[in-house]
Amino acid sequence: MLKYILKRLGQTILILLGVSLIIYFLVRLMPIDFVKTKLIEMSQGKPVDESVVEAMYKAYGLGDNSFWGILSGYVNWLWDAVRGNFGTSFKYGIPVVKVVAKYMPTSFAIAAIAIVFEYLIAIPLGVTAATHQYSIRDYAVTVFVMVGISLPSFFFGQILKKIFGEGAGWLEWFPVGGTVSPNGAEGGIMLFLDRLYHMVLPIMVMVVLSIGGTMRYMRTNMLEVLNSDYIRTARAKGLSETKVIYKHAFRNTMIPIVTMLAGVIPSLFSGAMITEQVFNIEGIGKIAIDAMNAGDIPFIMGYNVFLAFLSVIGVLLSDLMYAVVDPRVKLY
Repeated sequence: MLKYILKRLGQTILILLGVSLIIYFLVRLMPIDFVKTKLIEMSQGKPVDESVVEAMYKAYGLGDNSFWGILSGYVNWLWDAVRGNFGTSFKYGIPVVKVVAKYMPTSFAIAAIAIVFEYLIAIPLGVTAATHQYSIRDYAVTVFVMVGISLPSFFFGQILKKIFGEGAGWLEWFPVGGTVSPNGAEGGIMLFLDRLYHMVLPIMVMVVLSIGGTMRYMRTNMLEVLNSDYIRTARAKGLSETKVIYKHAFRNTMIPIVTMLAGVIPSLFSGAMITEQVFNIEGIGKIAIDAMNAGDIPFIMGYNVFLAFLSVIGVLLSDLMYAVVDPRVKLY
């Protein structure tokens, strides 16, 4: 096991190097130019001396856009990143690490709660759909989750705002933007409850749109297990259908689901970009979109490399979890 982990960690380093190199080149080749945008704002549209323009490009490390210039910029960025310095955000004017630390908790809280509800809803739906295959219940659940999968998040978010949103909706139950009320509590349990109150609609969007994949995965696994020989043997012994399903079949069905949990690590930290935009939530997803539109190279690099690192670690943990929950699996 240790040998396998060390081997995978070595591969992780190579993957991160390749990913960071590709991202850096793509970011540098984007049509968005932060320096030009900054100069237009500073000069209010008036002509700017060429020496000032060159000085600005040099100050931001963006002077040479040739292949070797971009490669040199990547090497400089990589050398700083290895030492823990991911640079200062162009747009926000503070270190990238501080930007991520400031806006990550909100996105993490929303994603974590949404994932819990996703599994609490999707797993029972998958089980009931599989145990009542081709029945009205199976078709109803399938249609429900397919509708959820098909709806774009920005469209479904607007529907929920129209139905439940305060000030613009029919029921006016929940706020339609932000994370705290303008005159909300300053701290303590009341502030916590106020934040939860603002998270209801964004969480509802994320849960409804994500349960489809998990439910279908659970249904497929349950059907496969129910057709196994040992399930037929259990039924032949006279066990009740409830014991057959929840004591024998369900336990083995959960093996691939458990391994999927490790793979959700990146989604906990990536933020729901579109959902956060719809509900005007200052989370890491919305901040990343704004930084992308501004051409904020240090933040884009730090954010995407962080997500790439979480992705490869999540895949590694998924493999390890599979070996833990299923002793028949061997890792080499």
